[in-house]
Amino acid sequence: MTNLETKYMGLNLKNPIIVASSGLTNSVERIKDLEQAGAGAVVLKSIFEEQINNEVLHLINRDPQILYPETEDFIWNYTRNNSITRHLNLLSEVKKETEIPVIASINCMSASEWTIFARDFENAGADALELNLFFVPTDPKKTAEEIEQLYMNIVSSVKRSTIIPISVKIGYYYTNLLSLASKLTTSGADALVLFNRFYEPDIDIEKLELTSSEIFSSPSDMRRSLRWTGLISSQLPKIKIAASTGIHDGESIIKHLLAGAQVTQICSTVYINGSQVIAGMVNDLNVFMKKWNFKTIEDFRGKLSYKNIPDPMLYERAQFMKYFAVK
Repeated sequence: MTNLETKYMGLNLKNPIIVASSGLTNSVERIKDLEQAGAGAVVLKSIFEEQINNEVLHLINRDPQILYPETEDFIWNYTRNNSITRHLNLLSEVKKETEIPVIASINCMSASEWTIFARDFENAGADALELNLFFVPTDPKKTAEEIEQLYMNIVSSVKRSTIIPISVKIGYYYTNLLSLASKLTTSGADALVLFNRFYEPDIDIEKLELTSSEIFSSPSDMRRSLRWTGLISSQLPKIKIAASTGIHDGESIIKHLLAGAQVTQICSTVYINGSQVIAGMVNDLNVFMKKWNFKTIEDFRGKLSYKNIPDPMLYERAQFMKYFAVK
């Protein structure tokens, strides 16, 4: 009999499948459906400070009569509080209606709001927090060290303000991801989510307009998270890893667990295939474990990580040598 239970940041999960922050997790009904389909946990739809600010600016710009600072302040406070209240009410209702762990997701622009939002979600019953942490660097004078220090400061301040576990969802645009991961751990992060899938621009040459590229991931996108899961889980064993992006089936989940991930996050595949894809993933895990006589996830977690394979260079290699060599 196989046992798919696992722990993530101290939380007990019935299996290592978490549905990532998205429109899939923005209502009680959808989350109940995901739980029934077999999800081990969910990350709530993220609250974006930028989106709140945009809503306020839209209201102000739409009505030229808003000239007084007091009126503008009222709109800012009302819109902000209303948005936060919606998210907190969703969290409270989900906690009442489901039994799986619920992780709140936060993305802010101003330093002070991170801790305010974090405390609000903690008080509303969140089991953990996921900090959606990345800023596109557009200032050529700002150094990488300065940007990374900003991340450390945010994680440290949230950690000091809360007692529930914290994960940090990052991208892969860094010179040394191992160094960043180590700094985030020292600052208080309990886990890393590898990786965030960012908005990416495209250009419509028929309309000469800037537009967005494909929003869904593809199965091939998992290669980046697979490499860094194998490396970070070996080099920094204290930090837990939630592998994300490009995970579309049970096979990709198994590969990331073998590389050392604690859990995996899925999103695009649920949009494309429906929540029933989760049951298939659970079945794939059971079949794999029975084939290799693994009783628990721990029996094979990290079995093919950087430190546990005969040739670690397979994780380090950056250039194609064999396949595209000139004969």
